[in-house]
Order: sequence, then structure tokens, then C-alpha cells
Amino acid sequence: MRKISNVFYITISLIVLAVGYGVLAPESFAEQTGKIQSWVAATFGWYYLMLLSVLVIICLFLIFSPFGKIRLGKDTDKPEFSTVSWIAMLFSAGMGIGLVFYGAAEPLSHYAVMSSTGELNTPAAYKEGLRQSFFHWGIHVWAMYGFVALSLAFFQFRKGEPGLISSTLKPIFGNKMNGPWGVLVDVLAVFATAFGVATTLGFGAVQINAGLNYLFGVSIGTQSQFIIILVVTVLFIISAWSGLSKGIQYLSNLNLILAVALLILVVILGPTLLIFNMYSDSLGGYIANFVKMSFSTSPLNADDRVWLDNWTIFYWAWWISWAPFVSMFIARVSKGRTIREFMIGVMIAPTILCTFWFTAFGTTAIEAQKAGANLADKATELVVFELFHTLPWGVFISIVAIILIASFFITSADSATFVLGMQSSYGSLTPPNSIKLVWGILQSAIALILLSVNGLTALQNTIIIAALPFSFVILLMIFSLMKALTTELNLIKAKRR
Repeated sequence: MRKISNVFYITISLIVLAVGYGVLAPESFAEQTGKIQSWVAATFGWYYLMLLSVLVIICLFLIFSPFGKIRLGKDTDKPEFSTVSWIAMLFSAGMGIGLVFYGAAEPLSHYAVMSSTGELNTPAAYKEGLRQSFFHWGIHVWAMYGFVALSLAFFQFRKGEPGLISSTLKPIFGNKMNGPWGVLVDVLAVFATAFGVATTLGFGAVQINAGLNYLFGVSIGTQSQFIIILVVTVLFIISAWSGLSKGIQYLSNLNLILAVALLILVVILGPTLLIFNMYSDSLGGYIANFVKMSFSTSPLNADDRVWLDNWTIFYWAWWISWAPFVSMFIARVSKGRTIREFMIGVMIAPTILCTFWFTAFGTTAIEAQKAGANLADKATELVVFELFHTLPWGVFISIVAIILIASFFITSADSATFVLGMQSSYGSLTPPNSIKLVWGILQSAIALILLSVNGLTALQNTIIIAALPFSFVILLMIFSLMKALTTELNLIKAKRR
């Protein structure tokens, strides 16, 4: 039993308490978590904006500094996965279902429901909707994932430390991270991961249910979503059992192929020329307004602040809460790459794909809205399928989308099962299958239970609340990594003399 750490038992206990509260008193759970989440957004919104902007600056510095030549592993290590497979795994773990869920719905919402410009259904709202979508899914989030992943990969592969969040703080706190304080840091990371992935499973089940209803008339409700989660659970546990290099790599490659195919279909069948024009214009607007958007808190405009809290601050907290899971996975598949290669790959490739995705889906959705399709009144999970209904080959595209969502669903859960198993077994790169099985079942159980009591909103609030203490861990990681990299660079220079 020595293979299983105390992190496993403590986190399981906390999850049981949180889910039990949600089941026994769902209204109270939703109300209390909602109040705390609103307080966090109002009080720490400026801090979240500053933190992610600082991480962008640090990551750019690492690319162009002498630190960029340091390899994540021994100097003779080579990457375990091809560049294409590596980028596919980054893309699948980091965004996954969210792209299909929000790809059309977010730009459309900024245009027709709630705009940061204060004007709806205008050319200004159109452009700003795409720019804001770029901002929410672009450089900032990937810089944050990249920095945390870099810290994990450096200490794990270069310095031989266990693949734990607590290991990244040893240059500051030393062996104290091997005791209760280290356990506390790792429990926080595992707790956020378990709830973050359970939320994604819930979203995935709801959207697959919506797609099956649209195509085949399958009833929308808890019973259908239960069946979907149970089927997908069996599939991702089989994938997790097969090991990282087989299951997750093959699924990630499949995800990239399906995502690119779906994207090409939307570009060809949608307003093709306008999509490319809007991408060029919106990318320019994103770059030109990058600094202003990065630090804007709207302190003197209450309406703008409401929009900011509902979108940007919400997203920043959401991404921070996902950092332990996504970054651990990115670190695990990045051994052998230099810091420069790693940072360019993590920050640039997914950002290009995400921004073009939002342009294609967002532009097509807004044009359909302008033509009278009235997509803005639809539920978020239905928007993309209602959009496909306005295009030629709508049924075929919807089937491809459902397969892609299911594949993303399996990959996210598969990756998280591996990461949770790793964090529960002292950072082992080959966690026991029994632990992965327990985490796989538990993630699905959380999603099933909270779907049955309509608790997804409260679940989102919970992981956003968990993001606040983990953000302080990221701050400590900045000092810890820079200290360790400086020492490492001096050692390299000393060897060359």
C-alpha cells in the first residue's frame, strides 16, 4: 500500500464531503458557493488579471533568454512523442470539449446577448466579440499552463524530483515540502483537478445529449446523460488502462484529425471569404489591444465590470483551477524538449488553432443570426447544432461534432485519470491501474450525482473558489523556478569552463 499516498485518502474524504453537501442540500450548496464565487471575482479580479499577464511576460522572457537552451531532462534526452502528436495532446488536454461547446456560442453571445462595448448587434460588437474570444482562449491561458507545466517538467526530468506540484517549491522551502505542507499543496491540486474534470464530463454529457436529441430525437434529461457518462466511462477507463503512449496518444491524434476536419467543413460551407477577412482583422485587433485587454478592470463603469466578472474574471479563475491537471499532463508528455521549444510550442500552436476556430464558428454563427436563424435564444449546448442546421450537410457535420465531443470527452477524462493516479502515488510516472480505475469511477460519479441534483453551476463555483489558493501556489512557483533556473544555468556555465 506504500504506493498510495495520503493525498489520495485526504482528497477522497474532501470530495465525499463536498458532493454530500451538494446532494443533501443542493439549494444551500449552490447559494453559498455562488456568494463566495462572486466575492472572489469582485475582490481578486484585478489580481487574476495581473497574475496571468505577469506569466505571459515571464514565458516570453524564457523563450528569448539563455534559459531557453536548458533541456527538460538530461542533455542527451530526446522527445518521447513526435511534434504533431505532442501538439495534439496539448490541444486535447487543454481545451477539448470547451471549443465545441463555446466555439459558436461565445462570439455570438458577445454580439447579440451581452457585449463589452455596451451595444448589441453592431459591427463594433461583432469585432469585439471575436477579439474577446481570442483573448479568453489565447496566449494568456497557454502561458499559464506552460509556466506551471515547465516548472513540473524541469524539476521532474532535469532534477529528478517526483512529479508533484509540491516538488516545484523545494528551492524555496526545502524538505518541508516532503511533509504536511507538501501534502496540503498536492491535495489542493488534486481536489481542483477532480472537480474540474467532473464539470467537463457534465458539460460533455449535456452537449452529446443535445446533439443526439437534434439528430435522433433522444430525450434530453438526466437519464440520457447518465447513460452517456456510463458508456464513456467504460471507454476512457479502457484507454487509461492501455497506457499513455497508446491510448491517449492515439485518441489525441484522432481528436486533431476530427477537429481539423470539422473546422475545414465549417470554413468551406460557411461564409469562407468573410471568415478569412474577419480572422485577419480580429487577430490584428487582438494584438493591437493586447496590453489594454490584459490589464483592464473597468473600475469606474459598473456595467462593464459586470461583463468583466461574468466573462474574463470567470475564465481566468476557471483556467487557474484547471492548471494542476492540464499542466501535469503537458509536463508528462514534454520530456526531452528545450525550454525554448517547449514554450513556443505550448503558447503559439494551440493559440493559432483556437483563435481560427473561434473565427470560423463565431463568424458563421453571427452571420446565421443576422440572416434570421435566432441562434442567440438557444441554450449554449444547442447553439452549435442549430448552427449546423443552417449549413449544407448539417446532419453529417453534426455527427462528426458528436464523435469529436465524445473523443475529447474520453481524452480529457483519460488524461485526468492518469494525472490523478500520478498525484496519488508519490508522483509515479506509472501509477497503479487500480488507482486509475478508482479515480475514473469517482470522476464520473461526481458528474452523475451533481447532474442529478442540477449542481453543475455550484460545481463550477467550487472549482473557481479553489483557484484562489492555487493562484498563490503559482506565485511561489515563479520565484522557485527562476531561482532553480539561475542555479542550473550557472552549473552549465561552470561545466563548460
